[in-house]
Parts: sequence; structure tokens; C-alpha cells
Amino acid sequence: MPQYLDLERWPRRATFEHFRRLGNPFFSLCGRVEVGPMLARVRQLPGATPFLAYHHAALRAVHAVEAFRYRLEAGPEGPRVLVHEVVHAGAAVLREDQTLGFTQLRFDRDFGRFVEAARPVLEAAKRPDQPELGDTPDDQALVHMTTIPWLSFTSFSHARPMDGIDSVPKLAFGAFAREGDRTWMPVSVDVHHALMDGLHVGQFFAELQAALMQI
Repeated sequence: MPQYLDLERWPRRATFEHFRRLGNPFFSLCGRVEVGPMLARVRQLPGATPFLAYHHAALRAVHAVEAFRYRLEAGPEGPRVLVHEVVHAGAAVLREDQTLGFTQLRFDRDFGRFVEAARPVLEAAKRPDQPELGDTPDDQALVHMTTIPWLSFTSFSHARPMDGIDSVPKLAFGAFAREGDRTWMPVSVDVHHALMDGLHVGQFFAELQAALMQI
């Protein structure tokens, strides 16, 4: 069950108060992860795709770094921070008519079960006749993820309301780039600075790389 963070005992309380009052309390970092071993492994797994593999790895990383499951809320006595136990991927999907759709990929630590559940959801989301959003859990129990497979970017800017309340982390995955005998993928991470710092994003990248190696 989701629980609220004890702000009075939180060592980051002063940092939280500082950044939540800013007009633009968000920050972004872009790095890259090695995906060569993941790509080789995916080719051996029925039904698996690189898209599903790096979405699953990202969700595993999100669950390993608690700050990525913090969500800012307006409470009766002031702002509060909800800690979700489980979050899912709110994934952007390119439809058959080249419009953008959105769907939800529910987290399952087992990659095989995740793939089995996600494949029909993705196929449905690609059809132009589908509603923009499918069945969703709590909208705050999501991490927004998008893929830009046409270029290997070095920075990325996400669209979000600038009211300081939207605290859902946003990820972007870029095109694979071969360098020698290694293959890399850029990843952009956009988060609310009241809830986490660069340290936590660094931890996320380490967990993401580890999860990709374990596919």
C-alpha cells in the first residue's frame, strides 16, 4: 500500500522545501547505457523485443531507487509526499497512422510474464481506432516513457505542466549507436528536484545498466 513520507524526519526536508517553491523545479540528465548483451539475449527469447526489454529494465531500476516512486501531493495541511510501492510504465506508442498514442505496461519483475502481458496491449495501442488511453492504474503510479528511435540524442526536453505539481518521472530512450564492439543507447531522465537529486538519478542509471545486463 502507498504510504506518506515522514517529512519531519526526512533528511532532505530543507532541500524539498527549497526546490518545491521554484517556478521550474525540474531537472534533466542524459546519459547512455550499453545494450549489446541485451540485444543478443532478446533475440533468443520468444516474443521479446528491445522495446519491451529496456522498458522492463527501466521499471526494475525505478523500483530499486525509492525516490523514483515519490509523488508530490497537495495535502490538507500543505504538500506531502506519497511513496508508491509499485509503479508502471506509461508508454508512448507510434500508431499505424503515425499519430501518437499512450498505453500502460504493468510491472512484473519476471520478464517473461511482463512480455506476455505487454504484447497485446501494445498491439492494441498501435491501432488508430483505439482510445488515446487504455485502462490505467492510478495515474500517479506511473513513470512516463517515450522512445525516439530515429536518433541517438545527447539531450532531451519533456513536455510537462509548469505548475510544480506534476512529479511523475519522465524517461526518453534514443537510437542504438554502435561503437567498436559495443552498442549504446541514450537515456534522458527528467525529474522533480524537490523529490530527488543527481545522486538518485546516478543510482537509477547504475540500476538500469545492471537490469539490462540481466535480461
